[in-house]
Amino acid sequence: MSEENVSTEGLSAQRRPRVAVLFGGRSSEHAVSCVTAAGVLGAIDQTKYEVIPIGIAKTGQWVLASGDTHDWSLSASSLPEVASSARTVALTEIGGEHQLIVAAPNTVPQELGAVDVVFPLLHGPFGEDGTIQGFLELSDTRYVGAGVLASAVGMDKHFMKVVFESAGLHVGPYIAVTDRQWRNDPETVRKRVDQLGFPVFVKPARAGSSMGISKVDSLEGLDAAIEAAREHDPKLVIEAGIVGREIECAVLEGRGTDAPRTSMPGEIAVAGGGHEFYDFNAKYVDDAAELSCPADLPDEAIARVRELAAVAFDAVGAEGLSRVDFFYTPEGELIINEINTMPGFTPKSMYPQMWKASGLGYAELIDELIYLALHRKTGLR
Repeated sequence: MSEENVSTEGLSAQRRPRVAVLFGGRSSEHAVSCVTAAGVLGAIDQTKYEVIPIGIAKTGQWVLASGDTHDWSLSASSLPEVASSARTVALTEIGGEHQLIVAAPNTVPQELGAVDVVFPLLHGPFGEDGTIQGFLELSDTRYVGAGVLASAVGMDKHFMKVVFESAGLHVGPYIAVTDRQWRNDPETVRKRVDQLGFPVFVKPARAGSSMGISKVDSLEGLDAAIEAAREHDPKLVIEAGIVGREIECAVLEGRGTDAPRTSMPGEIAVAGGGHEFYDFNAKYVDDAAELSCPADLPDEAIARVRELAAVAFDAVGAEGLSRVDFFYTPEGELIINEINTMPGFTPKSMYPQMWKASGLGYAELIDELIYLALHRKTGLR
């Protein structure tokens, strides 16, 4: 990427841009968000940006967080968590600038200063699903990543598939199951699943990081898998199993009116650990996932993956970054699985790794995402 200086209207050239790194959150992916923040806090160029770590506790409270990456790293014995505090952080407008304020009982509020861009490293509901994006739009604050609609569509696997189908992308067989449908008529749900054929994958419709996902080989295991998924989301998506290799592609918004940029595709293999598929433990606990990038595919298939990833990015109206996942079948078909508008973003995560293999390093990628956010207006666009 070119070494352009960040210069936007209302941003003083006499100081570094102030970046609020927002992580934690209310979803079941709270710990994953903290681990992502550890990666970004450790790599962001703090000579170029003034960084303010803001944690969101599971209660929803915003707190001024530690900038020590060890506090947010994953360990074998515990998952990182943002703790509640008597000192609450709020984002408000003072004197025409977006200011962070720290408030505590019986004390004078403390101004932390203006914020130029928010980097929301939130995964799952109440963060990645358009809610935090809507709040930032209402406060007219620039932020990294997709907007409200793209975030919401990218979070909901049902409506994501509807949008993909309308864009002409090949989507595998699936059904959506609402809370009311399962509670009122579970037998019809079972019949619809049986028509898909086994195995199937039962997934919460609006969760990520492989939370609550089960592979089911027969009707006997279906009810338990549905109840396990419903612990994360009352709405489910149940997908027919597809025989194929798992291929991913990283997408980065183009500058100005340029088309989205795509990485070389990568392929995930789960190495050992007894993992039948790419689940949460394989991703984050056992470090059992291996990425090959570029994937061992014919040149025409590589070109097609990159083309379709850009189509998916545009179909949902994504901005900033996304990871698009496909199945590559033995017949050479590409079936889209999903788009993730805030993919895992640790240095070991697939999204940064694919860009690294494509010539763009982790720190450069962070810098480019902040550049895109600072040069993109809020509101309708």
